[in-house]
Amino acid sequence: MWILALIFSQCILNVFCEDLRSSLYFVNASVQEVVFASTTGTSVPCPAAGVPPVSLRWYLATSEEIYDVPGIRHVHPNGTLQIFHIPPSSFSKLIHDNSYYCTAENPSGRIRSQDVHIKAVLREPYTVRVEDQKAMRGNVAVFKCIIPASVEAYITVVSWEKDTMSINAESGAYNRMKTTSMWLQEIVSRFLITSTGALYILDVQMEDGLYNYRCMTRHRYTGETRQSNSARLIVSDPTNSAPHILDSFERREVMASHRVELPCKASGHPAPKYRWLKDNRPLEPDTRYRQSVTGLLIERAQPSDTGTYVCEVWNGYGNAEVVGRLMVKEPLKVVVSPRKVKGSVGSQVSLSCSVTGSEEYQLSWYRNGELIYPSNSVRMTGQHRENLVMAGMAKSDGGAYQCFARHGKMSAQDYVQVILEDGTPKILASFSEKVYNINEFVSLSCTVKGTPEPRVVWTLDDEAVIRDSRHRISHYTNTEGHVVSHLNISQTQVPDGGVYRCICNNSAGTVSYQARINVRGPASIRPMKNLTAIAGRDMYIHCRVIGYPYYSIKWYKDSNLLPYNHRQRAFENNGTLKLFDVQKDVDEGEYTCNVLVQPQLSTHQSVYVTVKVPPTIHPFEFPRFSIGQRVFIPCVVMSGDQPVFITWQKDGRPIPASLGVTIDNIDFTSSLRISNLTLLHNGNYTCIARNQAAAVEHQSQLIVRVPPKFVVQPKDQDGIYGKAVILNCSAQGYPVPTIQWEYSKGAGVPQFKPIALNSGFRIEVLVNGSLFIKHVLEEDSGFYLCRVSNDVGADVSKSMYLNVKIPAMITSYPNTTLATQGEEKKMSCTAHGEKPIMVRWEKEERIINPETSRYVVSVKEVGDEVISTLQIMPTVREDSGFFSCHAINSFGEDRGIIQLTVQEPPDPPEVEIREVKDRTIALRWTMGFDGNSPITGFDIESKNKSASWDTAQKTKDVSPQLNQATIIDLHPSSTYNIRMFAKNLIGKSEASNELTITTDEAAPDGPPQEVQLEALSSQSIRVTWRSPKKHLQNGAIRGYQVGYREYSSGGNYQFSVISVETTGDNAETLVLDNLKKFTQYGVVVQASNSAGTGPSSTEVAATTLEDVPSRPPENVQATATSPEVISLSWLTPPKDALNGNLLGFRVIYWANLPDGELGEIRNVTTSKPSLELDGLEKYTNYSIQVLAFTRAGDGVRSEQIYTRTKEDVPGPPAGVKAAAASNSVVFVSWLPPLKVNGIIRKYTVFCSNPHPTVSSEFEAAPDVFFYRIPNLSRNRQYSIWVVAVTAAGRGNASEIITVKPMAEAPARILTFNRTVTTPWMRDIVLPCKAVGDPSPTIKWMKEINGTPAPVVIDSRRSVHGNGSLIIRTIKAEDSGNYTCVASNSFGSDKIVLNLQVQVPPDQPRLTVTKTTTTSITLSWIPGDNGGSSIRGYILQYSEDNSEQWGNFPISPSERSYRLENLKCGTWYKFTLTAQNAVGPGRISEIIEAKTHGKEPQYSKEQELFTSINATRVKLNLNGWNNGGCPITSFTLEYRAVEAPTWTTAQRTSLTKSYILYDLQEATWYELQMKVYNSAGYAEKRVKFATLSYDGSTIAPLVKAPNVSEESSGGGEGLKMMVTISCVLVGIVVIFIGLLVLRRRRREQRLKRLRDAKSLAEMLMSKNTRPAEPINKQQQTLRMHIDIPRAQLLIEERDTMETVDDRSTVLLTDNDFGETQKQNKSSTVTHTVHYQSLSQATGPLVDVSDARPGTSKSSQKLKVYKDPTARRTAKAGPAARNRYASQWTLNRPHPPVSSHTLSTDWRLPTPRVAGSVDKESDSYSVSPSQDTGGELVHLPPYLRMDFLLNRGMSCSGSSRGTASTERAAMGQACLEPQKSRSLKRPSRMAPPTPTEAPQASRDPVAQWQPGSAATLPHREGSELAQAAKLSTSQESLLDSRGHLKQSSNPYAKSYTLV
Repeated sequence: MWILALIFSQCILNVFCEDLRSSLYFVNASVQEVVFASTTGTSVPCPAAGVPPVSLRWYLATSEEIYDVPGIRHVHPNGTLQIFHIPPSSFSKLIHDNSYYCTAENPSGRIRSQDVHIKAVLREPYTVRVEDQKAMRGNVAVFKCIIPASVEAYITVVSWEKDTMSINAESGAYNRMKTTSMWLQEIVSRFLITSTGALYILDVQMEDGLYNYRCMTRHRYTGETRQSNSARLIVSDPTNSAPHILDSFERREVMASHRVELPCKASGHPAPKYRWLKDNRPLEPDTRYRQSVTGLLIERAQPSDTGTYVCEVWNGYGNAEVVGRLMVKEPLKVVVSPRKVKGSVGSQVSLSCSVTGSEEYQLSWYRNGELIYPSNSVRMTGQHRENLVMAGMAKSDGGAYQCFARHGKMSAQDYVQVILEDGTPKILASFSEKVYNINEFVSLSCTVKGTPEPRVVWTLDDEAVIRDSRHRISHYTNTEGHVVSHLNISQTQVPDGGVYRCICNNSAGTVSYQARINVRGPASIRPMKNLTAIAGRDMYIHCRVIGYPYYSIKWYKDSNLLPYNHRQRAFENNGTLKLFDVQKDVDEGEYTCNVLVQPQLSTHQSVYVTVKVPPTIHPFEFPRFSIGQRVFIPCVVMSGDQPVFITWQKDGRPIPASLGVTIDNIDFTSSLRISNLTLLHNGNYTCIARNQAAAVEHQSQLIVRVPPKFVVQPKDQDGIYGKAVILNCSAQGYPVPTIQWEYSKGAGVPQFKPIALNSGFRIEVLVNGSLFIKHVLEEDSGFYLCRVSNDVGADVSKSMYLNVKIPAMITSYPNTTLATQGEEKKMSCTAHGEKPIMVRWEKEERIINPETSRYVVSVKEVGDEVISTLQIMPTVREDSGFFSCHAINSFGEDRGIIQLTVQEPPDPPEVEIREVKDRTIALRWTMGFDGNSPITGFDIESKNKSASWDTAQKTKDVSPQLNQATIIDLHPSSTYNIRMFAKNLIGKSEASNELTITTDEAAPDGPPQEVQLEALSSQSIRVTWRSPKKHLQNGAIRGYQVGYREYSSGGNYQFSVISVETTGDNAETLVLDNLKKFTQYGVVVQASNSAGTGPSSTEVAATTLEDVPSRPPENVQATATSPEVISLSWLTPPKDALNGNLLGFRVIYWANLPDGELGEIRNVTTSKPSLELDGLEKYTNYSIQVLAFTRAGDGVRSEQIYTRTKEDVPGPPAGVKAAAASNSVVFVSWLPPLKVNGIIRKYTVFCSNPHPTVSSEFEAAPDVFFYRIPNLSRNRQYSIWVVAVTAAGRGNASEIITVKPMAEAPARILTFNRTVTTPWMRDIVLPCKAVGDPSPTIKWMKEINGTPAPVVIDSRRSVHGNGSLIIRTIKAEDSGNYTCVASNSFGSDKIVLNLQVQVPPDQPRLTVTKTTTTSITLSWIPGDNGGSSIRGYILQYSEDNSEQWGNFPISPSERSYRLENLKCGTWYKFTLTAQNAVGPGRISEIIEAKTHGKEPQYSKEQELFTSINATRVKLNLNGWNNGGCPITSFTLEYRAVEAPTWTTAQRTSLTKSYILYDLQEATWYELQMKVYNSAGYAEKRVKFATLSYDGSTIAPLVKAPNVSEESSGGGEGLKMMVTISCVLVGIVVIFIGLLVLRRRRREQRLKRLRDAKSLAEMLMSKNTRPAEPINKQQQTLRMHIDIPRAQLLIEERDTMETVDDRSTVLLTDNDFGETQKQNKSSTVTHTVHYQSLSQATGPLVDVSDARPGTSKSSQKLKVYKDPTARRTAKAGPAARNRYASQWTLNRPHPPVSSHTLSTDWRLPTPRVAGSVDKESDSYSVSPSQDTGGELVHLPPYLRMDFLLNRGMSCSGSSRGTASTERAAMGQACLEPQKSRSLKRPSRMAPPTPTEAPQASRDPVAQWQPGSAATLPHREGSELAQAAKLSTSQESLLDSRGHLKQSSNPYAKSYTLV
């Protein structure tokens, strides 16, 4: 039945016919076989249908229409063929094992389906068996399930059993029944069931021979299952042997695209090898071919895979081979073309049938379901008759044409529907009568349709139109398939007029159309030919008139105008005369056509008509004749023209002479004579008379009648029930007699009644008259009468008796029966049939001996039936099986199969533990023998171990469908005993095996107590709680789960959970970090133990504290509304950024003064988002920032905006001086106003005499502060004042001073006393403009220790001709009061200028104030600002051990900064640099801080292994604690101990658990886990062992000593000695090499230390005050060289802190000497810290310098090797000077020749005793303020490389005495090499978003982080000594000479060689 379900579920409608009003189609033409069980029956729908509904009929493959057999076969009205279920005795091969087809018919035609083979499978007993097998250990064993050939096609192997282990073949799954999971895994990997049902055991082990193996089969149709006998595997140890074939094949058939397996397996030792050949050639590489364990596997088989395959097997001891044939079949596919066939009656149709899928097939053509045979009109061509050509198609030839291809059991078909239309031509369009002029063009057309395509012929007056130059005829077919024919006439003439006709004809018929065309011209008549007419018929005479016009056409005969009788009709319009029923005497003669051309003019033509008279035969008929009589029939011609010829025919042919027929012809008569009639004379006789007019005939039928008589008379006969029988009866006579059968039931007096005969039923009359009963039934027994009649004489009849013989049939027997073990059982069979009947009993094909003690057979007859009873006493288990009773008589045999099932109580189940939990125990059991009675239930009993079974808790009647159950409501950690019983209808089993189990711990039942929350900060809450109540803990509490969630709108309402290990205290605590600020949180706590997590506590809520706003106010706008007022407005930060309740806003602002300094930083608080700042300085640029604040403090400041107040009139000049230069000239000088209030446009100098009368005024440029007033009167007093002017107008006047021009003017200084501020490293001019008569002399003094002293004039200091003092490259010690004294003969004057040198700011003191998991807050205290306001800060930070530094610019008003979004649990380094107008200052000390969090840890309280068995390990990963930082990745690896490689099991996120599969049993493994978070990683390594297959543990790992076998000879010992010697020599050589390498490295390291010491001494000597000798300096300083940071510390010995480091060793001066002695002395002179780091670019030497004016300074020299190291050196004295020089020392690559440097770079340094002048290493230095010569102004991060030559004398062009003295002292020279000049950098103004602060008059290039620095400008001869860049170093600069950008500020450098 499942096949039928498949038919209906996969029905696909495939309609081929396009005519939707009438079509036929197949529903499912792919079903070709239906196999079913005889006990179930089947229904087969007809796979064809159609529209309109079709008539469906079923036929046998022999074309016999099938009939209904009651209870056996029936065709339903819907076309479904039903075969009923039958007993075996009713099986008929004709019905139950035959091929059928069905037809579908409607007006479209008829189609027939493919043959469908229907086969009923009888239920019959069979057994399957398995034979014992032999195999060697480590080899392969193959078990095969042996199935009887009679049922092999229907049986499938569904599984194999290994004792109680089921190995399923369908899914490949293995059902564990009574084994460990380790064993299960081993079975999965070694046991395999092939597609043919064979069981492969791979890698046979000795224990495989301990088990029984059975196969389980299932009948594909009856569903019966069988279990084979048990077979054993005999396992032996491997022995060398040739291959022995275990599994092979001889022939395989597979459909294309399917998978096929060619088995080839052999055993042997050593393991055999395999090679496959196809058709004696090696297999070509193909991805579809795969050599599997069982043989060759071919995926998606193709027809090309067909061939002979050879599997060659061999090893060292022999070979074998498997030879088999593979047939790959493709399903037959038939396609008929063309797909659309439309033709017409009479046309030719050609069809082609293409077949794929096989080259061998038989092809047949069908029309409407009937086979087509070749004939005159039907041709079949091609090798397989695949082309069908049919000519002269008739209307009946339309319908469905099918092409069938058959090959073996396969068949396929396709069909098309041929539609024939009436193809008779039809004229669709034509021409009409028309008049044309001569020479006019004429075009006539006819459009005609028809099938096949018609042919068109043109005629004129019944004569064919001849084509010439004037007459053209053309034809074409339009898009609709119609033929269009044109007749074109050019230059038309009068003869072209007349009746034109287009005649269209094809094979279907002819049609024509005519019309007259008139051509103007003289009318005339075409010549007419004489005509012949047939008397009695109609005749037409045409008068062909040409020319136009004419008046009339008239016909005359014998001068009489026609018509003159009713048989004549004249058509005046076209000149046609019609004669009806022509008569010879009247109508024969001459006819004249007269045409009236003009009223008085006519023309005429005559034609003669001859009338011929056809013959007339007098009718005759044959009277009724009987056989043997004589016949005479005359044929008389009554009229007609002579001569007449008379002939005879019989049945359309001349009469054969053999018939003895005599024909006599006399004049106009002919007679036919037959002397003796026989049946051969029957037929149609025709008399034919011919003359010149016509031929006529007359026909009559001669029937010779013969009375009927029997040819075969019916006789009594026997019929066998269920078989076919023919009751013979045949007769002859003429006419052919009809035979009728009548029937009388039973053996009594016959009472005959007609038998109803219908086509397709069980009984029918054959052509010869015999009665055919296709299937004899018992009720068919009786009398039958055969009656014959033909209406000639009397009817004849004969009766007979049909005796139906019944073969032996089992009519009643039980299919199945039950018996209880130990009781008596009777089984009966009832047989029916012709007696005698013998009944025999068998059990599974063994005849039962009735004399057996336990079997008794008894037989009795009841009426027509025989009852046989088998009695078994008593029944035993072995009686279960199949019994059969066989009934036998002379006419047949039948059997009944009885399945006896002996029932008994079941065997007890085997129980095992599936899972143990805290309160439940899950059981699983394997059912044993069920006692042949369905299990009705199970009883489970459980009790405490100490209790008795009487008090056990019982669970009864567990469903038999279950094989597992769970016992509930148990107590945690309690021990129980469990057993089971099985029950069936017979009884209850014994008790099963008893289990003893202890339950697990349970999760806590109570929540933690007293949960309290306390907000610690804006992002943290402390949670405290107490453990649950003791009785609710259900075990030891191991940890807690703290869940928290946000309550605020838009928050996440899912709990975030943190796991916390228990501290063991009653009170627990946890701090929740990284929470949202000022947000309410709900918290719950759950306790957990090893079993799980308990219930949650009641949710408690708390709100995090307020914090400062995290975002600044937005869209800050500033507008200057007046010279003293700025209006501000802004937007409030978003609510989520306020982090609290907004209290107000704070506006911070300060003035950016014109001198580059910053004004006082002020702040104003407001609660509104707008503010007006008043009382501001006029025309001043202000920097403004706005922040919001809450109770927690100030938030983030907005970006600085710059706004300048409006311009106003300036204030008065700050001072005015006037002095006489001569008797008529006065010089005036003034200072700019203190309050400029705008841009000075000019100065106006007023001169009056007397005051206030203005005598004159003079204008001076805004940048001029001196004015010479000439042409004054001598000794006359003048009043002078000065006014500044801006765009707003004139300002207030300065004070009024008076002056008198005089001839002998005393010296006066026009310059004012004031303070001069300048950045260091600049050239400064101190002005001193003096006047007098005579000109005064200028002298400069500097105050030293309160006493003025003359200024030393040297290379840096000089006095200009105008009296100005010029100081080049100004330094800090140049600060002080400078006095300019001007004097002449008549007086003197002086001024004091206070010079203040601005230096970079001191380093801030940076501290860490707060850390969280993702942020660090830093605070700082600014250092000295260096004489210039702090412009801002640069904060740099980096992760530990990272060279990538990030930086943040910070406002000058900030004193703290918080870095967000940092990594959790990570160390960070921080530095801070202040920046003023000079530039960035010293970098602060590197400080370090670590965000909260640590590396992951695994809890000691958690067990790592949850479960371990033979092949699988389950890991508990809940024990990993993230350390406060989220876990980012997790790596798990494992390997067997001593295995070389690790297997990576997982590289993903951490899960709660993980299972390792596919492990080897009884093996030690090593497991390592690495868990990473941002703070680092943790590693856990453990070892574990899998269990043995029986669940036992294995021995621990023991490191056993290696035991070597004794050498068998002296040669082995010698080899060993040589090997050991070579190894020892190699070790010694490597050790010596390491010593040499170590010594060289130590020498290199000490050389670097000597170089560092030399440079340090040089720098100390250079910075030593003149009053302090070098030796004293060396004696009072102590040097530290810190190797871990490569840091050299030089500090005063009396103030130096002790360095406490366990890695510190002491070195003497000898360690730095040339001797390189490694002698360690007790002299504490140098401290070296060893912890070698890889050197990058060399140490960075940081030398502190003494600020001028200090008597004593603490100095420090730092040699940085790793500026990012975590630990900082201990701080030096608090008084350390902040003006530090920084040097970077680099090891040289190749030695570089020394060069002479200019004295500007010369450095004094003491010579080391015993040192030798030589080329030195190359060092890199960023110069300090004290370095001689013009220096590059670079930030401290940048370094510049120099060549340092020790002990070389200096030479140069500008050396003085001091230089010579220094050279004599052995000082070093540090000079740049002469090279090309470098570009002078452009001056840069600091960037300002709105308006930058006004730069000073001598601006300093501002350094910004990340910006490029350039070399300074060198003037004069110094340009020739500019540095030259090497090629490698030039790569550091861009095209403009600027340093390229780099992410690491420490890596930026200039290299000067």
